[in-house]
Amino acid sequence: MKRTRALKGDTLKPSRVHRPLTADQLRWQCEPAALRVASTNDVEPRREIIGQERALRALRVGLEMYHSGYNIFVTGFSGTGRTTTIKRMLREFENKHATLRDHCYVYNFRNPDMPIALSLPAGQGRGLKQDMENLLNELMRDVPAVYESQRYQRQRRLMAQHFQDRQKIILQDFERRVKEQGFDLVQVQVGTMMRPDVVPVVNGAAASLEQVEELVRKGEVTKADFEKMRETLAELEKQMAVVFRELRNIEKRVQESLGQLEDQIIMPVVNAAVDAVKTAYDDAKVHAYLEDVRAHLRENLDRFRQQQVTLAAASDKKDDDEPVEEENFHEFLVNVLVDNSDSKHVPIVIETNPKYKNIFGTVERDFERGGVWRTDFTKIKAGSLLRADGGYLVLNALDALIEPGVWQDLKRTLRTLKLDIQTSEPAYGIAVSGMKPEPFDINVKVIIIGETELYYFLWHRDEDFKKIFKVRADFDFEMVRTPETMGKYISFLRMVCEDEHLLPFDATALAQIIEFGVRLAGSKKKISTRFNVIADVAREANYWAKKAKAKAVNGHHVEKAIEERVYRVKLVEAKIQDLIDKRIILIDTSGKKVGQVNGLSIYDTGEHMFGKPSRITAKTSLGRSGVINIEREAEMSGPTHTKGVAILSGYFRDRFAQNKPLIMDASITFEQSYGGVDGDSASSTEIYAILSSLSDLPLRQDIAVTGSVNQNGEIQPIGGVNEKIEGFFDTCKVRGLTGTQGVMIPVQNVDELMLREEVYEAVKKKRFHIYAVTTIDEGIEILTGVRSGQQIPNGGFETGTVHGKADAQLMKYAEAWRIFEGGKS
Repeated sequence: MKRTRALKGDTLKPSRVHRPLTADQLRWQCEPAALRVASTNDVEPRREIIGQERALRALRVGLEMYHSGYNIFVTGFSGTGRTTTIKRMLREFENKHATLRDHCYVYNFRNPDMPIALSLPAGQGRGLKQDMENLLNELMRDVPAVYESQRYQRQRRLMAQHFQDRQKIILQDFERRVKEQGFDLVQVQVGTMMRPDVVPVVNGAAASLEQVEELVRKGEVTKADFEKMRETLAELEKQMAVVFRELRNIEKRVQESLGQLEDQIIMPVVNAAVDAVKTAYDDAKVHAYLEDVRAHLRENLDRFRQQQVTLAAASDKKDDDEPVEEENFHEFLVNVLVDNSDSKHVPIVIETNPKYKNIFGTVERDFERGGVWRTDFTKIKAGSLLRADGGYLVLNALDALIEPGVWQDLKRTLRTLKLDIQTSEPAYGIAVSGMKPEPFDINVKVIIIGETELYYFLWHRDEDFKKIFKVRADFDFEMVRTPETMGKYISFLRMVCEDEHLLPFDATALAQIIEFGVRLAGSKKKISTRFNVIADVAREANYWAKKAKAKAVNGHHVEKAIEERVYRVKLVEAKIQDLIDKRIILIDTSGKKVGQVNGLSIYDTGEHMFGKPSRITAKTSLGRSGVINIEREAEMSGPTHTKGVAILSGYFRDRFAQNKPLIMDASITFEQSYGGVDGDSASSTEIYAILSSLSDLPLRQDIAVTGSVNQNGEIQPIGGVNEKIEGFFDTCKVRGLTGTQGVMIPVQNVDELMLREEVYEAVKKKRFHIYAVTTIDEGIEILTGVRSGQQIPNGGFETGTVHGKADAQLMKYAEAWRIFEGGKS
């Protein structure tokens, strides 16, 4: 269908007057005199937590709730003081429900592969270790002495003599009976050992049965005598078995009697030593352990007999040699994993490297000469969870999720309040040994720090998460700008100056930093709480002041610091601007064109965010496809952008399809966009391009547009408004400011304007303009200079208006489609 522009005879109604914003609406300026201080030297440093009342209340609830699951997840922007605030609060907070404990492992005499976990009041772990060492030293000194005492030796000799006499009588009686039967008792060698045996006596000499059989063959012994000899030998052997069984019983009674003797003379020494240790501890598990020690000592008293020699040898050892006591009595050592003897406050553990072994502990091992790994209960080491028992553990959420096994085992530990120290790490899966240490009962509150997105991900995807981390402390990135909060900014800067020995900041420098904080917050009525960024700007301004040999930091030094910070990270922005300047990326900043408008895009490199213009074009024709999103067709459109395009269809149906079908194909695209498009901030821009194409009215190319829209044609706010305006301003500045150029933004974004001084001055001199609009009707008038047009009762629009011309074209499409469809039938 042939399209023609308006003829000279057509009457276009001029648009209403739309005044741009004044310069004073573009930024808030902090007057140095209004601060009522000459420099940071005039205020006291404040070390309070600023602007985080909501997060502080949440932290306080989490810290004061001692029920299961009240661990804390801290969210918010990096740099809002999350870690600093947590450290400060934990230092100031007194946990009245916490008890400091020492944690130890001791040998399990009943099951050596399961070391016993002991948790004792603070100081008693070290005390038990020392008491056990003293116990061993005492026994190594006293037990050998008792063994060598006259009383013990005399009773041992009497007891030994008694049993020896009894054994002698039994053996003599048996030997007599053997000889009476014509046999003899001799010692024979079996392998490397000698044992008694009964042999026949022939011709006055002992002989074996084989020798007697030879005599039978020679006829020197009759067969009848030989058979009788064999029968007698068998009977004697049975009697010998009975005799030696009795001798073994005597030997057993000897040992029992010696044990009773040790119980009477040696064990009182042991019992006194063990009881002395036992009375020092009011703990059932310690008492049970010491009873096992007592039983083990009773069974192994002989190990102390040689300690006089051992200790003498030990005196010749060098200082760096391993103590003999540890070598010989390893099972009596106490492995103190956590020693709170010198601690006066509950532990606060900041775990910066949350590897599995650092969190949960580990079992170390030694490589021995034989080529094997060796470990035991003394090689068990504590992790940060055990060190934090009775207090707090702080760690990064993402780090905990990345490290193999940490997240799952952390949840299990917090759910059960039992800490298992594994002999293997999940990352390797190979156990160091079969040892399985007894778990510790722990009481620890975990505080993890993470991004908001990660919190919501875990909340929706991890069923255990919401049961274990019941408190969320969300740190805000901004606070309301008031004289009080600005005063806190100044006190914060004084603290930084004092702690880091910076030059004082005069009132102009303070005003510049406060303005920077307002811009960082993204609203003239707010100020940023990202104090790490504020402190960095202060440090860098101090650097430039010292370079200039100034005695104080002033506003120019702060401006220089901010400019340099941007310059360091704006390489990508400079490259894109260079492509625009060379017209490789096609952008018009003057003239008018039909179906073409400058949109504004945001680029975020992570460390720098900036805006740049993007050409958006629309083409319309007769058809039934409606609005066609070329980016979506090419699979380059994000979900938010696709939704924004879908809203356009609703807008056009509402405006133009009340008295006719909407017979239109409208293709829209971001020209020269190759990396994908997302967001709905260009949806109003796309409507302008389609209206221009339908009405055949050209749009101003010296005005860039941003703003989302709803189906009613109402303009909605967008993000990054300052960066978008400055991006188009930079493009226009390179090509030369004409005095007509500008940007059109949603009226809701006016409060967020905190533009660069350069843009402010250009607007003040009327060389650049910012328009704030509330509806599509206002925006299309600014771009075309033609009245948007009101709807009339028959469903059409006023003639000579943008909507009137667009509606007329759509009516032609509908009529042509009716004729076309009728011709087909």
